[in-house]
Amino acid sequence: MPFIFKPLALSEVVLIEPKIIGDSRGFFTETYKLSDFAAAGIEARFVQDNLSRSSKGVLRGLHYQKRPKAQGKLICCPRGRIFDVAVDIRKGSPTYSKWVGVELSEENRRMLYVPEGFAHGFVVLSDYADLSYKCTGEYSPENDAGIIWNDPAIDILWPVETPLLSPKDSRLPLLAEADNNFESG
Repeated sequence: MPFIFKPLALSEVVLIEPKIIGDSRGFFTETYKLSDFAAAGIEARFVQDNLSRSSKGVLRGLHYQKRPKAQGKLICCPRGRIFDVAVDIRKGSPTYSKWVGVELSEENRRMLYVPEGFAHGFVVLSDYADLSYKCTGEYSPENDAGIIWNDPAIDILWPVETPLLSPKDSRLPLLAEADNNFESG
């Protein structure tokens, strides 16, 4: 079952559109296939799956895990609608501090691949949303890190003005002050 892989402005971040087979009874789609992803240049080995639910206006992020426990993520929104963001945090990269954002929803069934070296965040646009994501590394609390959602050096155009944040996310540092051990190349 083919996927359409669309590199975004940050070419390592890939928007993935799966083929949907549907009729009046419902639909079927593949959400991951090793051979198709490898043929598209995504050599990720996924080792952990996560599922979260959030209410409208909740913003989670911008999160990442430092090396040696860095994570790539394959993200989808099987229920609801989110604005999903990836930020290049690789020091020395020509796209350092640049971001891309896409809408993921139960209607469009798109997925986003966010590789290691990128921070990830999202905001919920529907009454609630479920986010499902595969990770290339297991969660490691001691390597957990993040960047404040409204860092002016990144200048993400979030579709909400006053998001709902966790206490942890509201205290995250600016990118320039973040504990970040990613280098380009």
